[in-house]
Amino acid sequence: MMTPNARDALETLRSAAEFNWAIVPILVIVIWLYANEVERRRWGVVFGGLALLAADTFNELWNSAFFHLTGRAPVWGAPGHSSYQILIGWNIEIVLMFTVLGLAAAKLLPNDRTLTILGIPNRVFFVGVNAALAVGIEIVLNKMGVLTWDWWWWSPGFPFIIWLIGYVPFFAACFWVHDLPDNRARVRAVGAMFGINLLFAIGLGLAGWL
Repeated sequence: MMTPNARDALETLRSAAEFNWAIVPILVIVIWLYANEVERRRWGVVFGGLALLAADTFNELWNSAFFHLTGRAPVWGAPGHSSYQILIGWNIEIVLMFTVLGLAAAKLLPNDRTLTILGIPNRVFFVGVNAALAVGIEIVLNKMGVLTWDWWWWSPGFPFIIWLIGYVPFFAACFWVHDLPDNRARVRAVGAMFGINLLFAIGLGLAGWL
């Protein structure tokens, strides 16, 4: 049986009824942030940010597929007010947030890839720490009722699963693309990630699972 949280999220799915003009200037700010990095030719930061967004997109697609497979609930849902609810656990505000998060995470990386922090390679350290901070924020959002979890194994009681599946891949993808040797490699990597997402989305759309 479908959970109330899942039903609430479906009610606003791809509806413009809650649209708020505030999202437009926020979008412009996101564009400006990327333009600022392009102007400075910080391509690793730009493509790293896009890689994190691509990783998040993949997660949201399989979350939608999981919901349709179980018929009960997604792993996470995002009911409530949103300017535009794209998928059952994904709205335009979340998209813009992750777009900026990847940019910020890449900008904070030390230039010295061999640097260690507490004896841990800095890339590994920042993947773990950033993922842990993100999980902490999600727990707060869950307590507020704007991010819902209806499965016992995806809950504040099991933060390691959220950390490992929900966020470690995001930052790992961001840092991996950031550190690629040239822009050709970065374009190929990010293009492949979004290409896989596109094929996944088409498949889910044809199945009626979006």
